[in-house]
Amino acid sequence: MHIAWTSFLVALLIIMIVPGPDFVLIMGNAVRSLKRGTQAALGVITGLLIHATLATIGLSALVAAVPTALLVVKVIGALYLAYIGFMTLKSKPTESQEAKGNVFLRGLLCDLLNPKVMLTFLSLIPQAMDPNSAPLPQAALLSAVTVGVFALFWVIVVPAARQLGALLSKPKIRATFERVCGTALIGMAASVLVA
Repeated sequence: MHIAWTSFLVALLIIMIVPGPDFVLIMGNAVRSLKRGTQAALGVITGLLIHATLATIGLSALVAAVPTALLVVKVIGALYLAYIGFMTLKSKPTESQEAKGNVFLRGLLCDLLNPKVMLTFLSLIPQAMDPNSAPLPQAALLSAVTVGVFALFWVIVVPAARQLGALLSKPKIRATFERVCGTALIGMAASVLVA
């Protein structure tokens, strides 16, 4: 089996470091507390595991092949991202963080409802596979590596982001940070709709 590891890992690295909704959500929670950042990251990683499983067994390909199903996923995903963005803009820097809801669930839904994650699995993984070998073991291996690489990324990034917490404890800086995160999520919701 000759998997194109180099091009696959380079593409995965690029996808990983370009900020998306998962990144904004995790970072926004990580600067508040290590616990919240970890919960958001675990939610996102769980979403990735579900996407990886669906892509491996082919259900995601079916959704992508049916334009109406993909459109529904895109609209729901965009609405959810916009909702998170508006809630972030609406929150006050001094607001109790416990009042902001289940962070794990937000991370899970943010990842699951992002059609770009599903399409990443469907476009990146097949390109790295060896056409002369059995597809299922390759898809499972490449999906597992994708989830593992992202999990390792968050293990490093969440504690590092927490270091910004002291700086963001100042109300004016926190308010600006919240506005940037909220606006970014709303912008990403719009980009999901037009993609």
